Amino acid sequence: MAKTKTTFFCQNCGAQFAKWQGQCTSCKEWNTIAEEVVQKAEKSSWKTEVPTSKRVAKPQRIREIDTTKDARLNTLNEELNRVLGGGLVPGSLTLLGGEPGIGKSTLMLQIALTLPYKTLYVSGEESAQQIKMRAERINPNADNCLILTETKTQNIFKQVEEVEPDIVIIDSIQTLHSDYIESGAGSISQIRETTTELIKFAKETATPVILIGHITKDGNIAGPKILEHMVDTVLQFEGDRNHVYRILRAHKNRFGSTNELGIYEMQGSGLREVSNPSEILISKNDEDLSGTAIAATLEGMRPLMIEIQALVSTAVYGTPQRSATGYNAKRLNMILAVLEKRAGFRLGAKDVFLNITGGISVDDTAIDLAVVAAILSSNEDISVAKDICFAAEVGLAGEIRPVTRVEQRILEAEKLGFGTIMISKYCKVPKNNYGITIIRVAKMNDVVEWLFG
Repeated sequence: MAKTKTTFFCQNCGAQFAKWQGQCTSCKEWNTIAEEVVQKAEKSSWKTEVPTSKRVAKPQRIREIDTTKDARLNTLNEELNRVLGGGLVPGSLTLLGGEPGIGKSTLMLQIALTLPYKTLYVSGEESAQQIKMRAERINPNADNCLILTETKTQNIFKQVEEVEPDIVIIDSIQTLHSDYIESGAGSISQIRETTTELIKFAKETATPVILIGHITKDGNIAGPKILEHMVDTVLQFEGDRNHVYRILRAHKNRFGSTNELGIYEMQGSGLREVSNPSEILISKNDEDLSGTAIAATLEGMRPLMIEIQALVSTAVYGTPQRSATGYNAKRLNMILAVLEKRAGFRLGAKDVFLNITGGISVDDTAIDLAVVAAILSSNEDISVAKDICFAAEVGLAGEIRPVTRVEQRILEAEKLGFGTIMISKYCKVPKNNYGITIIRVAKMNDVVEWLFG
């Protein structure tokens, strides 16, 4: 038997140390270093029947590499396919994180129940009866999903060899443990070892593996940071448990873009895909309200129409408040300074609150013009027409700057029934016969004159 070895790990970032110390030199956090007992066996828990001579990798010319046999697996979920970049890649490891109760297990179980492939759903947190109760309200007639309640990786791989599934889902990686490590489940050494075993299994059998991971109070994936480096894709499931809408983002993707966005609606029968996000991001009121404006933004390849809400009021206390939800607060301060310097609006003694409806956060600078329109609308208490949307960036000189892929934004606004879109004068738009009026503006004064003149 191998000699027992003691190692010190930082519980925050996963850095390894030879002895205990008060501060982690990697992440600069205090009192996060803990001792763990590590004992490695000589052999890995995952064994394959393939002879060693056949598994030795040989160099190939890049033009001779065949990619047709490794076609992506369609998950039959358009939102998940979009975020993954077209589907699951054989042999890939995907990590899905999110807050407790947000719907991670529901999403993965729903995928497992609808897939046409043989799927092994391994649960270390719930019993088979609990999973069955949830499955009955999602899809009671599923035949391709197999449920295994196990936490030891050695037992899991024995069942994998017998069942030979096409996809493996682990719920969750923090509950797994290996006999080759003596520390408890959820520790840094256990997470690292079990993930390594799953990576070896996925690469040698070309079986995609999906891991569900817990997150810390800061919103990061629990465990060592190396966990996110080891996997191929890191997905984040976001949203408020008190609301029905959920957002799926890719923070890392070796096989696609990290700019894509998937939107779901939580219902009693599971998660419904929202194919037209503008239906939840734009209010359905009939009254003309001041302080609202519609912006045409992009998330990856998908155009979205979002509603910007602003409230400008006289500051009750000495220091005016600046608050932004879903928008960069520093950029809000910049826009307010431009309005005061270039357009002559005295907002220095007023409270300004900004909100993007739907609970999403947007980094696209193309919503600047809509932010300006919403702030001025609230300040003047004059509503902006509902059939107008905006797509332009605001510069420090008060100029209206062009944005990328403006034609896609125009077509989306036209499809959703908007009558007018305001863009920069310097945008290069193909001369097509659009069914929407295009207003071109060059300076902040042009926007004010056109909206409230």
